[in-house]
Parts: sequence; structure tokens; C-alpha cells
Amino acid sequence: MSSSWNSVGLAILYQVLGWVAFAAWSFSFYPQVLLNYKRKSVVGLNFDFLVLNLTKHSSYLIYNAALFFSPFIQQQYHDKYGDKEMIPVAANDVAFSLHAVALTAFTVFQVFIYERGTQKVSKVCISISAIVWIAALVCLIIAWPKSDWLWLIDVFNSIQVGMTAIKYIPQAIMNFRRKSTIGWSVGNILLDLTGGVLNFCQMGVQSIDQHTLVNFYGNIGKTLLSLETVFFDVLFIIQHYVLYPVKKDENGTWLEERSMKKCEEKSMSIVSDNIRSI
Repeated sequence: MSSSWNSVGLAILYQVLGWVAFAAWSFSFYPQVLLNYKRKSVVGLNFDFLVLNLTKHSSYLIYNAALFFSPFIQQQYHDKYGDKEMIPVAANDVAFSLHAVALTAFTVFQVFIYERGTQKVSKVCISISAIVWIAALVCLIIAWPKSDWLWLIDVFNSIQVGMTAIKYIPQAIMNFRRKSTIGWSVGNILLDLTGGVLNFCQMGVQSIDQHTLVNFYGNIGKTLLSLETVFFDVLFIIQHYVLYPVKKDENGTWLEERSMKKCEEKSMSIVSDNIRSI
């Protein structure tokens, strides 16, 4: 017999926290998209972050959708953790993953149509992404004969955990080197942090109701996702508000961005002069 909620109140709270987290995480993609549109530029947004983020969310979508929709995989989960344990993936997890893949892909599209300066995807990022997907293909080949689908989707869950751990690093380093967060939306970070905290609270509510911590390690990816998200979002908040605060003039123009544009124009002028002298 599959498990059920012991408390109606906690069941409702679980759903509320889940969908509010879904809303916060989903809306977190829009500030960056709107910022890119407003500036007609993606300068300051790290392309390695986008590629790794797309890999992360695609892997997470595979895990969430498979565990949520497949009765066969759900049975394998119960065989491993016990019939009384609840499936640790909710409808909001699937909805978030689907939305995240779509919005991340759209942001990648913006890279091709807006000013991007000299930025490009690094060879390290390309190598990491290629290795990850090749490894996933190998795992699929291994799992197929034995129909060990729970193990396979756990692999994708592990991939999303790994991608979450490293995807923010290129952006954090870029901000540090530029001594600026211009081009990197803080609205994205604040909403992302809200989603991470609520996601962790949702798992806590389930644990309280079921009197067990199985859902925390039964879906270790969701647990680590929340913790990693909170860690890096706090780092970005410190960068934006403490280390590299953004200043505006009386017209609301970013002084730092205006200075950066002048430097870029000066550099282009020097290059043009050198070309003409040749």
C-alpha cells in the first residue's frame, strides 16, 4: 500500500509551499530575459553558465517527469525505499523543470540576437557538457537490458546536482574579474533564493508528516539543489550589494555601465585607428 498524508493541514501546506516555490523559481528567469531585452545586450551574462544551466535543467526534467509519470519507476522506488514512502516528486517539480528548460533555451536564443562583445562559451564548458551527455548515453545502454530505470534517472538527478554545483562558478568568477554585476540580474537571484528556501521547507513538511527523513536522501538531488542554490545566491547577493554595488545618476542610468561603454568605445576607436594606419 502506498503512503498517504497523515495531516490534511500539512498536505495543504506542502502543496502551497511547492507551488509558491515553483512560482518564485519560474519567475526568476524573467528578470534576466527582460534585462537582456532592455539592454539589447548579453554582455555580463556568462555563456558557460547558460550552457551548464541548460544541461542541469534538462537532466532535472528527465528525472522529475520519469519519476512522477511512470508507475513502473514508482514501483522500483517503493521496492527500494518501502511501500509506505511517498514519491518525493510533486507536480510543481515537473512544471518547474519544463518551464526552466524553455526559458533557459530562450535566454540562449537571446545570446545570438543581442550584443555579446567578445564573450563566448569556453572549451572547458563544452568539454564538460560533452562528457556529461556521453556518460548519460552510456548509462542508458547499461540500464536498458535490466530495465533499471530508477538507477538511470538517479544518474540524471546526480547530473543536475553536479551542474548546480558548478554552473554558478563561471558567473561568480566573471563578476569578480569585472568587479561588477552589470548584466547579471539581481532579481533573478532574489527569486531563485526564495525558491530554494521554500523547496527545502516543502521537503521538511513532508518529513514532519511522515515522521521520516527518507525523502531527503531518497531524492538527494532535490535536497542538494536547495542547499547549493541558497549558497550561491547568497554569494551573488554579497557581490551585488556589498562588493560591487551599482550606482545610478539622476536619470537612472547605471554609472558603471556608462563607464564600461565608454571604455569599449575607446577600445574600438583605438582598433580602428590602428587598422587605418596599416
